[in-house]
Amino acid sequence: MNIMSEKTLVEVNESNFKEEVLDSPLPVLVDMWAPWCMPCRMVAPAVEKIARDNADKIKVCKLNVDNNQNIAARYNIQGIPALLIFKDGKEYDRIIGAVPPQTIQAKLDKIL
Repeated sequence: MNIMSEKTLVEVNESNFKEEVLDSPLPVLVDMWAPWCMPCRMVAPAVEKIARDNADKIKVCKLNVDNNQNIAARYNIQGIPALLIFKDGKEYDRIIGAVPPQTIQAKLDKIL
């Protein structure tokens, strides 16, 4: 498991996606991103804030779509950033594009 700089963000990939996301007892927010994506960089602080503010209620993960194209294809990721919300191993909702933390939190509040 590779923990990102905030220690509240888990980097997921093909080998740990099932364990970290699908098998998680907590709801999971997955940030689908790529290093070259400027909107992804813009949404990163919002995702980090959500991770800090909800550390005891949700898990927040980041998935590099360039390195994990099978997962991106499985969830039909057409554009990034894409924020997928999982609950009980299934996709519950998604947000496409760079959005403020309030928008993300409002979606999460529906399942918390």
